[in-house]
Amino acid sequence: MQLQEKVMVADTLAGINGELVRYAEMIAQSENKELKQTLKQMRNACEQSQEELYNIAREKSYYVPASKATADEVAHVKALFTKGTL
Repeated sequence: MQLQEKVMVADTLAGINGELVRYAEMIAQSENKELKQTLKQMRNACEQSQEELYNIAREKSYYVPASKATADEVAHVKALFTKGTL
């Protein structure tokens, strides 16, 4: 039973993340200010749902985030962006 729940949570998170990408695309392409505002509100609600589900997944150990980057790793990535290497 737990494996099915874990898969459902992962699938739902993947779906929500896809929705967030679509909202960003629609917001950027919309010229109508009212529509843009509505899409932003919908995106914000979607982000809130994603965060709540993410927290549940972490609590149940369905999702274990990667370890935090070291100061050297952060400095390296910053340097890449500063130099325009990417």
